[in-house]
Amino acid sequence: MSGDGDANDDGNAGDDRDERTDRDADGGPDRRDRGPDGVGLPATRRALLDALADGPVSGPTLADRLGVSRAAVWKHVEALREAGLAVESGDEGYRVGDASGYSGAAIAHGLDAPFAVEYHDSIGSTNDRARELAGDGVADAVVVADEQTASRGRLDREWSSPPGGVWLSVVCRPDVPPAHAPAYTLAMAVAVTRACREAGVDARIKWPNDVLVGDSDDPDDGGAAASDSGGGDAGRGGRKLCGILTEMEGEADRVSWLVVGVGLNANVAIGDLPPDAGATSLLAERGEPVDRRSLVQRVLEEFHALRGDLRGAVSTWEEYADTVGRRVRVDTPGGVVEGEAVGIEFPGALIVDAADGRTRVTAGDCDHLRPVGE
Repeated sequence: MSGDGDANDDGNAGDDRDERTDRDADGGPDRRDRGPDGVGLPATRRALLDALADGPVSGPTLADRLGVSRAAVWKHVEALREAGLAVESGDEGYRVGDASGYSGAAIAHGLDAPFAVEYHDSIGSTNDRARELAGDGVADAVVVADEQTASRGRLDREWSSPPGGVWLSVVCRPDVPPAHAPAYTLAMAVAVTRACREAGVDARIKWPNDVLVGDSDDPDDGGAAASDSGGGDAGRGGRKLCGILTEMEGEADRVSWLVVGVGLNANVAIGDLPPDAGATSLLAERGEPVDRRSLVQRVLEEFHALRGDLRGAVSTWEEYADTVGRRVRVDTPGGVVEGEAVGIEFPGALIVDAADGRTRVTAGDCDHLRPVGE
């Protein structure tokens, strides 16, 4: 994956292979051990997890409920254990014990959103993999990785993605025109912001696709804002926690597929982030690690709810916006727009009161400017 810009646990509970490459008796890939689109958990294994969500269930009951043999139940339980999920067995049957590990099976367990989860310990880019899945016709899937080795952000900027972060990309096939695609970026920004706030970090959103913490204009805040080469009066507006990158393919009147990538610095030490990036992490802000499994689930659940009401999502974005109400300078394809950001319009345009009148900005790099006189 990837997010835009230059920001960037619990232990890694998966084994050294990707969870999608379970082996059959002959040692080759077993396509039966994949989801219906070749992504995530197979249907029976997902149904088993759903059955165990409310407590212990006996082997015979699971076999009857799933329509498989008891031997097949055992096979699926063992596969979940190999994927890092603690499935325990006792007098009352099988139950999920510790589900705090970071793996596809752990994320899928209890996830209240219709996304198939494909997990990798390490991958070049979750966005690249998501694009491959989209090209194969997959919908409602998420690619998650512990580490990315070739990630990128907007304008192909380098993105640091060390182990411990939340690097994920969601594949969607929305029935919307391409002009509405920016609203999905804003919806994901809201989803990430809400999840981070639930984790105890006061995150806010900078237009169009950054999630920040703190205010770098405050000398007591400790932030290291990106500086403006012209006169030093510009900044990001806070320490960068997350970036979002949305890519799509479609025709003139409709989207064929959409990939929304998230690069969230979760359990990443400040020393593992680029020193000049003005970045932070949930670990640094909280002083302790966050449960990445729960964090990813909350992001996906919030995003799923928000994508069903894009206009509502854009309206909610403004509630968490750090940009609205600030003086800004936006470098757009048509030139520089400078003034006060006064609002947002669907599907994601920034409204700026500039010297020559009110301007609707649909794309560009935004700097927060310090108020006149500071």
